[in-house]
Amino acid sequence: MPTLIVFCHLRWDFVFQRPQHLMTRLAEHYNILFVEEPMHTEGEARLEKNQVAANITVCRPHTPIQQFGFHDDQLPVLQTLLADLVPEDESPIVWFYTPMALPLLQLFKPSKVIYDCMDELAAFKNAPKQLLQRESALLNIADVVFTGGPSLYQSKRDRHANAHCFSSSVDAKHFRQAQDASISHPEQANIPHPRLGFYGVIDERFDTELVKAMADAHPEWQIVLVGPVVKIDPASLPKQPNVHYMGQRTYDQLPQFLAGWDVCLLPFAMNESTKFISPTKVLEYMAAEKPSVSTPITDVKVPYGDVVEIAESYEDYIAACERQLALSDDARQTMAQRMREVVAGTSWDLTASRMHELIQSAEQSNKVERFFAASQQEVAAPVEKVAVAG
Repeated sequence: MPTLIVFCHLRWDFVFQRPQHLMTRLAEHYNILFVEEPMHTEGEARLEKNQVAANITVCRPHTPIQQFGFHDDQLPVLQTLLADLVPEDESPIVWFYTPMALPLLQLFKPSKVIYDCMDELAAFKNAPKQLLQRESALLNIADVVFTGGPSLYQSKRDRHANAHCFSSSVDAKHFRQAQDASISHPEQANIPHPRLGFYGVIDERFDTELVKAMADAHPEWQIVLVGPVVKIDPASLPKQPNVHYMGQRTYDQLPQFLAGWDVCLLPFAMNESTKFISPTKVLEYMAAEKPSVSTPITDVKVPYGDVVEIAESYEDYIAACERQLALSDDARQTMAQRMREVVAGTSWDLTASRMHELIQSAEQSNKVERFFAASQQEVAAPVEKVAVAG
């Protein structure tokens, strides 16, 4: 079974999303070594390894370096920690979720290089300054490029000859559980209806002002927010008594919360960080056959605008939620039928299978060898120049 090394900016035990969905399925074909960003730990650097599933080992570097992520200052330590990750005579497939890890490619003799661009990371808050330069280098040497949605595909397709769009998919069986209201999570049992809910990471992509406006306009609405708060000041979050924060939950608990909601929310801010997002939860909400309302995110509005209500302004969003709460039984049945049709057209199993086929059929280029040669020439160069050459 060939080895697949994955460099990811997300921790395996964070929110269960695209990397976890794909890797748990690709583990049927590969021995997967999932390399996370380093974690700051005082003392001697070490590499923690945990087998989290069949053929999946999470490798978490612990280093005393203060800088976050795959920072230049981390690279010498990481090169030492990862030097023996695979035998010297092995040629693994190397898969990147973050271009910041690209300099570590020189540790291996990759048979193929994959870039799964699930987000436009350069648009996120506190993005490293070298990210765009390293992404350009990665696009130049990758054998296959996947994108997490049509907007990202449009922005990358002209930069790589073997780019393919794989929008976020859905584990329909898992989220169909939420059609049974009796499984509603007990921790929301004392929250009255109507309940309008969201789950996901609460960060700069989340429109806190929109949620505040909703809570003020309808004090009787109970807004349930499930997920970790990241990169934003918790003090900026809505504090109204009808807004309920349930914190980060496991993937298995998500259908339980979803089962108890009357309307599902996609309250994304319209800014640079959301320009290219393709929210996984939109299809999960559909699998649960729940009405949902979204701000005009392109990868929601274009493919799903006939089944997800799209609202431009705060006033429109609140009115859309009012309409979804007031749907007749006939309207709900018509909506549910359309949702079943959409969900039937995709699955993570199918996505992973198609990706595997594309990896197998991709021809290895000699671009990686040229990358190695360029890296060797830059050994004596200043750190900043090495980062650019990446």
